[in-house]
Amino acid sequence: MAKAMKKQALGRGLSALLKDPEQDINSATDTNADQVVGNIIDLDIDAIEVNPFQPRTTFNEEALRELATSIKELGIIQPITVRKTGLNKFQLISGERRFRASKIAGLKTIPAYVRLANDQESLEMALVENIQRQDLDPIEVALSYQRLIDEINLTQEQMSERVGKKRSTIANYLRLLKLDPIIQTGMKDGFISMGHGRAIINITDLSDQLDIYEQILTKKLSVRDTEKIVQQYQTTKTVIPIEPRATPKSVKKSIKDFSDFFGAKIGVNVSKSGSGKITIPFSSEEDFNRIKKLLDREK
Repeated sequence: MAKAMKKQALGRGLSALLKDPEQDINSATDTNADQVVGNIIDLDIDAIEVNPFQPRTTFNEEALRELATSIKELGIIQPITVRKTGLNKFQLISGERRFRASKIAGLKTIPAYVRLANDQESLEMALVENIQRQDLDPIEVALSYQRLIDEINLTQEQMSERVGKKRSTIANYLRLLKLDPIIQTGMKDGFISMGHGRAIINITDLSDQLDIYEQILTKKLSVRDTEKIVQQYQTTKTVIPIEPRATPKSVKKSIKDFSDFFGAKIGVNVSKSGSGKITIPFSSEEDFNRIKKLLDREK
């Protein structure tokens, strides 16, 4: 939550910068242009015009209303991209469905990536650098790859060379964007792992994806359990409920002790063979350091 609030505050600050007539930014060489390129900025929705050369001219109204409802509940997962055309004036490059649905939802501002006249190389560098970061969730990585495809016109092979990742790895990230937006949000918030998402993506029906996602959350299913549900679905075309493996009593007794010690709800997954893993959640960098001190004390 703190990270999201920090991003939002940054977006509002940059929005004010773009409205300053004394310091109008139009080129990647202008002062403070580096703050704009590659960042998410909250723009006044009325300051954005649609691209008159947009090849898509018809939009499903019912689908737009559904997307508007999702935006009201979850916000916008993937910001739109615009081109700066004047002082606080922008033209849409990509994301027209999100833009139209946001208007229906009554939003006054919308998160956007702002393109400048000659920022192509700077944007590519910013995106590649962003992908190399260690603190990105899988959806943030996937969105960065998608932007390289949409805005820089890179192929997956070219991206592989730029970021030093296998083409298959890039493809696996991009496939995550086919998940229902609710599931994407769940992955961003850490409710499920990329392994869960990669299993669910093999199902094209979004409502069935959500049924499986709900089971993962309510029953705390492992990735292997999720893969089993998906395999059954491929045969029956029905989401069959599955019961997670029972945690041994000896382990259950210790979970409370672990949770009390770390001051957090500890997660435990146990396989049929008796092996497993313990998950220690933390809510912030400060909380992480608190847990680290506890472990250092026990050495």
